[in-house]
Amino acid sequence: MTGSDGQEDLRGTRVGIADVRRLEDAVAELRALDYRYGGGACRAAVEAQLPAAVALLDGVTKTVVLARLCTAVADLYNLAGWTNFDQDRPAAALAAFKRALELAGQAGNDDLQANIHYRTGRLHLHYGAVDAALAEFERGRDAARLAHSKLAQSILSANQAWAYAKKADVAGALTYLRRAREEFADAADREPSPWAEFFGSTDLAAMIGTVHAELAQVVDIRHGRDGIPALTDAIAGYGRGMTRSRSLTLIWLATVHALDGDLDVASAVGEEAIELAAALRSPRTRQRLHSLSSAARRFSGNADARDIADRVDVLRQSGR
Repeated sequence: MTGSDGQEDLRGTRVGIADVRRLEDAVAELRALDYRYGGGACRAAVEAQLPAAVALLDGVTKTVVLARLCTAVADLYNLAGWTNFDQDRPAAALAAFKRALELAGQAGNDDLQANIHYRTGRLHLHYGAVDAALAEFERGRDAARLAHSKLAQSILSANQAWAYAKKADVAGALTYLRRAREEFADAADREPSPWAEFFGSTDLAAMIGTVHAELAQVVDIRHGRDGIPALTDAIAGYGRGMTRSRSLTLIWLATVHALDGDLDVASAVGEEAIELAAALRSPRTRQRLHSLSSAARRFSGNADARDIADRVDVLRQSGR
């Protein structure tokens, strides 16, 4: 049966576990595109999947299938929120995250709810609403505790550390980083959920370096020096499938070197960061280059510093 929009109408049909698996596989493929190429590479495809995915909910006859299907549809909305965020569409992202939370709640999936709160908090953090971000991270912690998920708790602790770093709260930032490490170690023998499996040792290292780099910007450059080994390890650990994460981490490493006046290294690292950011379909990544440009502009008399700032300006003006 075909609906008025030309799509197959699945309402009233029997929906089984095979249908759910197909949706889960589709979400996994789309998430991989997001990691590698940026939200612009798959946002439209994610949103195009939503009507048919929601329609599946009307065809479920078994409770066990419904819970898993609600989780899959919730995660699709979760991905829609993340790709909209990456495309600098915060209102659309927040609407998608809200719907994702509703469906994850219907599924009784606390682990997924923790992840959605984490991603919503990251959006607030990106746009400078640090207290709103902390509130979301705390809600996420509550859900992660209910889920008995140490990995989800580690993700949230690392991001709480970043938020406290933005507030120039050194003690808070380092306390939550220590907690993130401990929780990550406790999660070592547990299979991660699809929406959280990105957070391995490489991403933990990137977050450790990020927190120190943030403290270098707002407190003292010595914190950035402390974070260089973690940033370097993360960059070495990111493969081709995590291009955006590699670019973001390169931006932080170049920024720390620029803040420290190590401008030849900042220029070399920044060159790769800018090239990757230019290739990605991710306005969020290009916006992060502002920190590198600002650090370089402190040394306007230096040729390497001017080159960094000029290259960032060219990329931002290109609108790519």
